Amino acid sequence: MIGRHQSTVTDYVQRGIFPNAYLADDIGNHQTFKVPKSDVLRYLNDPLHSLDSRIRQAAQAWLAVRTNDGQDSIGYLDLEDFEFEGTRLPLKSRQRGIWKPRQLKAALSISTTFRRPGEDRPYEDEVGPDGMLRYKWQGDDAEASDNRALRTAMHEGLPLIWFFGVAPGLFQPVFPVFLIDEEVESQQFIVDIDPQRVLLDSDAGPESPMEIAVIKRYGTRIARTRLHQRLFRSTVLHAYGTSCAICNLKHKVLLDAAHIIPDTEEDGVPTVVNGMAMCKIHHAAFDSKILGVRPDLIVEIRTDILAEVDGPMLRYGLQERHRQPLMSVPSKRAERPSRSLLEVAYARFREA
Repeated sequence: MIGRHQSTVTDYVQRGIFPNAYLADDIGNHQTFKVPKSDVLRYLNDPLHSLDSRIRQAAQAWLAVRTNDGQDSIGYLDLEDFEFEGTRLPLKSRQRGIWKPRQLKAALSISTTFRRPGEDRPYEDEVGPDGMLRYKWQGDDAEASDNRALRTAMHEGLPLIWFFGVAPGLFQPVFPVFLIDEEVESQQFIVDIDPQRVLLDSDAGPESPMEIAVIKRYGTRIARTRLHQRLFRSTVLHAYGTSCAICNLKHKVLLDAAHIIPDTEEDGVPTVVNGMAMCKIHHAAFDSKILGVRPDLIVEIRTDILAEVDGPMLRYGLQERHRQPLMSVPSKRAERPSRSLLEVAYARFREA
């Protein structure tokens, strides 16, 4: 019989997880739930309720709350705050890219190291011809413990968390991701970052193999685009100190990472030098050519807008920013806007 953790037990009884639980008098005539051993064993033997599964579910739920459902980056020290059933359990390793806590039988997370522009990563992860991302082995030994931990996760279809370094000590989490194959010759795993994979591979998915292939291909492309957008946003906002370049607004929920050259164009790569942190008003004004930024980082407002008479937002938010320098720029020169990209964008603004 189990009489501890009554709040959790009560919740499980209400959800029907322990169908044979019953109320009994405890010390002091307090009534508590008693759970038969058979119910507990049935629960623990269910793969969905295993310790491994519960840790993964709890970790991703915790991370979703801390990162606005994966939209925001998170610091390394924050990742050490996660606890499971009263025990601290860091979500990534300080030194290793592949992290398997001792409580788990397979890896929990993988990490990609942050490198400043121009620096090479020790392991260069890449996109394969199928459009899916690759994650390199740890070292050259296929039987190294870290690589076996990833292989176990792959064979059992376990969800992982992928931490992408966007600044020193700052990571953009992507979850859940799944390892779906291994390329031994290239010493790497194939990573599926599309959350629809579980549905498509289940009995509830579409029946036509062609339909499944199309959806998977489209879903992978969309998922990769969203990944790039998240990494771009985190990198740019960090470079600008979470401040709008135009007005210095610091409310993160009101900030975007604006592309200097749109990402639909060949030169519109998702790198920090092609981005500026802007509040949503100034981002929209920049994209619609109401506002321009000169290559010398001076703001200009379109002539017809300067002649308008309207409320305080027009006056203070736009007109009074005309011919004023950016209020926030990255402290590191390597992260500042590319002059050549600004020249192209400013020329288009002048033509509007």
